[in-house]
Amino acid sequence: MRSVVERLVAPFAVDRRVLALAGARMADGIGNSFLIIVIPLYVTSGVVGGTAFGLGESLLIGVILSLFGFLNSSFQPFTGRLSDRLGRRKPFILVGLAGLAMTNVAYVFAETYLSLLVIRGLQGVSVAFIIPSSVALVNELATTGDRGGNMGVYNTFRLIGFGAGPAVAGAVVSRGPYALPGDLAVSGFDAAFYVATITATISYGMVTVLVSDPESTAANAGADLSIPILDRTGPNLLDPIFTLGVASFFMATAIALFATIQPQVNARLEQGATWFGLQFAGFIIAQVALQTPIGRACDRYGRRPFIVTGMALLIPTTLVQGFLLSSALMFVARLFQGIAAAMVFAPSLALAGDLAGEGESGSKLSVLTMAFGYGIAVGPLSSGALVRFGFETPFVFGTALAVLGTILVYTQVEETLETTVPVPVIGDD
Repeated sequence: MRSVVERLVAPFAVDRRVLALAGARMADGIGNSFLIIVIPLYVTSGVVGGTAFGLGESLLIGVILSLFGFLNSSFQPFTGRLSDRLGRRKPFILVGLAGLAMTNVAYVFAETYLSLLVIRGLQGVSVAFIIPSSVALVNELATTGDRGGNMGVYNTFRLIGFGAGPAVAGAVVSRGPYALPGDLAVSGFDAAFYVATITATISYGMVTVLVSDPESTAANAGADLSIPILDRTGPNLLDPIFTLGVASFFMATAIALFATIQPQVNARLEQGATWFGLQFAGFIIAQVALQTPIGRACDRYGRRPFIVTGMALLIPTTLVQGFLLSSALMFVARLFQGIAAAMVFAPSLALAGDLAGEGESGSKLSVLTMAFGYGIAVGPLSSGALVRFGFETPFVFGTALAVLGTILVYTQVEETLETTVPVPVIGDD
């Protein structure tokens, strides 16, 4: 069995535990992204009722979906720091996956809007146990020379799961009910919730069997876990990890603007839901294709060049979305926006991992994952509020954030690799 696993791992050139963890995150990502599609349909289906707190359906859906992101991001610094204190990663991941599985099946019994809010909130807390501990574990299983590649592989698998879920969620719901033996039937909604439960359970099993904490994690528990804002030792004003967190928040906000203005996008471009789905997927396609090669490249050429270039590329690819009138060009813009994000995400995690001392990975890297999560939650709310002032307004706002983020990383973040290979210039001998 071990030889089989090693042969599977070989093409990715990562620790087998990293690949197993990446596979587990892919599985739970499928189930969790299922709910992004299913919950709005569930709210509008008439299956649930009760008080809506005076909110319209659209706003209620936004609150339910955003609650996950806000709680998830808010709890990450605490779970990341606690995992550092205890010197354990795997138990935190398992607690989170167990919570995710139980809350997924709880949707089957939800009959009120309040119960949906509670369940989605608990899911956010559950995932807060998973993300910082997973990223910290990947960081600790890597070395300076392969940290970017490890982060790239991990993020690639996670994004495959995130992208695959929405692609089939609608079909699972629409094709229900499903007949079972004994004249029983399962509705399309219940089937979707069961699928999400099964994927979380599969992830739990994979982590239990295939993932273990490195000995150094426990040995270095209880290190200095403070998160400074100012750079206390380097030449710059701001701490580089804090700076990367701010830039990650700006980037995530900019890329998430597109998600909640589907009606306005479709009306402006005179397109249907299929084109919007392709445009939304274009971002994920670029991420899946480029996370691993960019991660490995930043191990060779340095972290900072990719981060600065990616943030700079985010500026025009965000701005142009507010002025395009072609569905095909919007797809291209989203694709290049995905390229920009891929150039930032894995190298940023690798750079922060380089700077994190022994036993600090959970605390330090949670700054980036927390900031990214907040951005993903703030982006849709921002676009929903700003689009009333003109279609281009949300994208101008996102562009301004991208400009600020570019300035910050260019001026406040230094390279962490001691030796890098110069990027070849075409025409050089």
